[in-house]
Amino acid sequence: MPRLFALPFFAVVLGLAAVATSAAERQPNFVIILADDMGYADLSCSGGDRYQTPNIDALAKRGLRFRDFHSNGAVCSPTRAALLTGRYQQRSGVDEVVFADPARGKRDDHGLKPTEITFARLLKGNGYRTGIMGKWHLGYAEKFNPVHHGFDEFRGYVSGNVDYHSHIDQADFADWWHNLERRDEPGYSTHLITKHALGFLEENKSRPFCLYVANEAPHSPYQGPKDGPVRGPNAGKPVQGAEIQRAYREMVQEMDRGVGEIVATLQRLGLAENTLVFFFSDNGGTREGNNGPLHGFKGSVWEGGHRVPAIAMWPAKIKPGVTDQTAIGMDLLPTLLQLSGTKSPAGHRLDGTSLVPLLFDGKSLPERTLFWGYNDRYAVRRGPWKLVVNPVAEGAKAKKKAAALADPALGLFNLADDLGENKNVAAQNSERVREMQAALAAWKKDVGAGTSR
Repeated sequence: MPRLFALPFFAVVLGLAAVATSAAERQPNFVIILADDMGYADLSCSGGDRYQTPNIDALAKRGLRFRDFHSNGAVCSPTRAALLTGRYQQRSGVDEVVFADPARGKRDDHGLKPTEITFARLLKGNGYRTGIMGKWHLGYAEKFNPVHHGFDEFRGYVSGNVDYHSHIDQADFADWWHNLERRDEPGYSTHLITKHALGFLEENKSRPFCLYVANEAPHSPYQGPKDGPVRGPNAGKPVQGAEIQRAYREMVQEMDRGVGEIVATLQRLGLAENTLVFFFSDNGGTREGNNGPLHGFKGSVWEGGHRVPAIAMWPAKIKPGVTDQTAIGMDLLPTLLQLSGTKSPAGHRLDGTSLVPLLFDGKSLPERTLFWGYNDRYAVRRGPWKLVVNPVAEGAKAKKKAAALADPALGLFNLADDLGENKNVAAQNSERVREMQAALAAWKKDVGAGTSR
């Protein structure tokens, strides 16, 4: 009798396996890897010559590297809000840094509201397992926790940065979590983030998943894996002088090693051919980083504040190469939705655009105007043209540049031949300036930029 049922049983099993395989093909996996404060030229594949980043370089070699990719914000929290929602961060009220120190206010009230629609919530509703490992920085109160935004699992910290060893934040709070429970564990933060990312892949290898790996590196405090803590009861002195660059190098290289482990695990589990891996930074580099030819740093609306390294890799799906198409962090959500066949709620407006035509067919993205706003400083991008309003002069060279502007509060630059934003051509293009100013005014009214919340 058992033999009579053997063939049908295996036929059913094979049939279910075929269905599962088909479902896996219809629903690809996603791994979004975010660096923190990484400069435009911090990677060796982007021209950096201070150290090597072989694993991210391999990602670029096998994927599509962007030369004109941008974070939505010039600092951490705004970019993360836009990434998660596919909308300008001003719409969700997270257009500035969410501070850890209660003395600076808003600790319990400022964050990404649980009513916001995120890619994690949408994908979870379409059968995906969702996880975030690392930095959140979108609210300290429990109501803002990632598990209330569609993430099934959260391992990491909620503040802007923690001591890499003691996991104490800048306001002296212990800050390491497993979902809603504060649960410290020993280890270097970069290593822990990688460890939990790999565990998530192992646990969810048989179902569609979206993993958001939000690295701390190379954000301050500057600590290599063998440096001691600088916060907490066993705190020592922070590294200083030339040692900062040594620590910075180690921080980037440890993150690079983690990226290599993630890719190797995808390959070992047989998931690489059905997984989109997307790497970028949350804003431009600090003065300790390498922004290459760009002017400005984190916190500014100059290119150095928001033009960042970015790579998309999907073996056999995305043709390796380099693109000069302009893209931005909020484009990730509509990209994930299109690839997974996930629908956004009717009437819900997105500001990002899907990158699928570019990634898979090499087609040009639709023409559009992009905006950046931070601390009453703004930038408008239309094609190669960039309008900068109320720029910040950074350093003696920048102050000299600002003084040479006909109007120090206004600059127009053609990035096609002036990537360093050195030649203000506003006076020769007054009509273009007026058009871009009008577009900025309309955008500010639309998203509520510059209004109190």
